[in-house]
Amino acid sequence: MSAGEPTPAPLLSIVRGQPTDAEVVALTLVLAAAGGGEPPAPRRRERWGDPAELLRRPLHPGPGAWSASLRQQ
Repeated sequence: MSAGEPTPAPLLSIVRGQPTDAEVVALTLVLAAAGGGEPPAPRRRERWGDPAELLRRPLHPGPGAWSASLRQQ
């Protein structure tokens, strides 16, 4: 940080009381664990629970069609 830049506002400030260093550390850890950060990645939906799996797939006649009908698309 250079001398000409303003000091950023603190992320946490104690407005009442005289907490010890250990209390400030504990409060900071609790607040850091409670929120913020990146949202969790969306879970991949498994196909076995998909209602569309109950629908029959279209048939495609041709060479090898009978064996391809057993494989998932």
